[in-house]
Amino acid sequence: MSRFYKMMPTERIQHRDERPILIVLHQERSSPGRVGQLLVEKGYRLDIRRPVLGEPLPATLEDHAGAVVFGGPMSANDPDEFIKKEIDWIQVPLREKRPFLGICLGAQMLVHHLGGKVQANTDGSTEIGWYPLHPTEKGRLLMHWPKMVYHFHREGFELPHGADLLAEGDAYPNQAFRYDGNAWGLQFHAELTRVMMHRWVVHGAHRFILPNAQQGREHLEGRMLFDAPLRAWLTEFLDLVFEGKAAKAAHPITLPA
Repeated sequence: MSRFYKMMPTERIQHRDERPILIVLHQERSSPGRVGQLLVEKGYRLDIRRPVLGEPLPATLEDHAGAVVFGGPMSANDPDEFIKKEIDWIQVPLREKRPFLGICLGAQMLVHHLGGKVQANTDGSTEIGWYPLHPTEKGRLLMHWPKMVYHFHREGFELPHGADLLAEGDAYPNQAFRYDGNAWGLQFHAELTRVMMHRWVVHGAHRFILPNAQQGREHLEGRMLFDAPLRAWLTEFLDLVFEGKAAKAAHPITLPA
């Protein structure tokens, strides 16, 4: 069933919530990567579950500090029963006003749950590699954003009704949003460790022929150039999601819920 990860007591960092964060993964060998590492460094425990393997999601998040739903090779439009159940489950953090972060597929599931469309561009273009990110005015009010981010997807999403668009892209315009104060969606991947990126480049090489996709060497070269600011951004962004803090925002204010 679920597995819990935590730091040794002598290493533990004090934070506001002692409950674990629910981590939802979509493959047997998937990892929460850098997101998991940073959350543990911040003092959180991780409750890791894989619905695709039959592991259930909790009926309430009363015993959790929030939830992160990660990406995967499947689509939010797939007919698989676990996909439908997971999309329906998103009502739990939304109803209970618990911190929720969806990354790539996780963001698309959130959009699907909120009634928005998840679909590919009509020209078949992808975002596979490093691409520019453009924060909106509302995004800049929250924090500084990296100039380049890493992608690995063939579908994008509509902005859900009532959501605040925080960052835009060139091929797929909707890159980051916040909904109802506590739910966040990211189209890009900030969670990849070096090992994860090397694995994705090897196992995903057959997709580099797709329109707008970059070649493997560009993925790895881009990491050397752009990964450090992306990691720094992720550290602050996780504080914003789970603690409501934006200590180094461009303007020290928070958007209204």
